[in-house]
Amino acid sequence: MTNLQVIILAIVQGLTEFLPISSSGHLVLVPYFFDWQDQGLAFDVAVHFGSLLAVILFFRKDIAGLIRGGFQVLGGSVKTIESRLALGIALGTIPAALAGLLLMDWIEASLRSPKVIVATLSGYAVLMMLADRYGKREREISGVRISDAFLIGVAQALALIPGTSRSGVTITAGRLLGFERQDAARFSFLLAVPVILLATGYSLIGLLQQEAAVPWGQLAIGVAVSAIVAYLSIEFFMRFVSRIGLLPFAIYRLALAGIIVYVLA
Repeated sequence: MTNLQVIILAIVQGLTEFLPISSSGHLVLVPYFFDWQDQGLAFDVAVHFGSLLAVILFFRKDIAGLIRGGFQVLGGSVKTIESRLALGIALGTIPAALAGLLLMDWIEASLRSPKVIVATLSGYAVLMMLADRYGKREREISGVRISDAFLIGVAQALALIPGTSRSGVTITAGRLLGFERQDAARFSFLLAVPVILLATGYSLIGLLQQEAAVPWGQLAIGVAVSAIVAYLSIEFFMRFVSRIGLLPFAIYRLALAGIIVYVLA
């Protein structure tokens, strides 16, 4: 890849990782329409690491609380909000981790196609609109139950399918469970941390086993660009989601699905 391609794809990753419009779908579509070669494992590691840095930096206070809560859970206490959230995040990570371990190779081989992306973009757009329109807005993140965390975690596992959107499907699940928009988004982003960490670590192991030379300069560009853009996209979303809701993102998903169908027709 050229440096320009790295920058463009890193911007795409940073913009779409935490907005409910599907980063995996865009990272499949952009090279497809521009006839670029597959970005490769090294690039995936770089941009996911950049996204991880962004979400950790933005939610650093929450993550520090989760770490304290984790130690409380290990000590046998689940009495505080922090400990309940830490336990919920841990349990909510299990479905996606298992699904990724068992199904990721099949998904990569069978589901990374524009047709699948059209179906997931449009299908989840409708579900997102319905959840945001009719879901109650009466619960806060402090009231997350273990069952809530697990259900949202199951929804997160569906995001392995390109075009779904990890943030989109987990925020939608949170809204269906009655959480305020901002609280659903906050829990979604915190739940993303261990999943992105596991995915980055798994990809890094594969990268280190490769014999090909690693383009460290391009990887550094990918990390930096994706981290900066992802941080800005998180800040934008958290600032405006309570006011604008999920409708604009659902409309974007439907429009993008329509464009893909038109181009492929």
